[in-house]
Amino acid sequence: QVQLVESGGDLVQPGGSLRLSCAASGFPFSGYAMSWYRQVPGKERELIATIGITGGSTNYQDSVKGRFTISRDNAKNTVYLQMNNLKPEDTAVYYCSVKRYPVTYWGQGTQVTVSS
Repeated sequence: QVQLVESGGDLVQPGGSLRLSCAASGFPFSGYAMSWYRQVPGKERELIATIGITGGSTNYQDSVKGRFTISRDNAKNTVYLQMNNLKPEDTAVYYCSVKRYPVTYWGQGTQVTVSS
């Protein structure tokens, strides 16, 4: 079955950096686009970055452009989110996701807290 396991969340000061990882299994990873979402309590989960199957195509939410970088290693079945210049408003639970029509799969999430 599809499994997505996120890691790398932590408490970090404003201006700091983190790299999130998502280890995928149970499906042909190299054949699927992957995405990162985030969610804060009381708000809808929001899409922040997507990467195509080869890594050559990426898209970002405007609020993270220039600060976050999504990448993937198809040999390791892993997708990453490098987050730089973190801001308090980046505080959220971060999820990786894959759409295998008609189902969207999610990991359990990893908490990122940006605070001094």
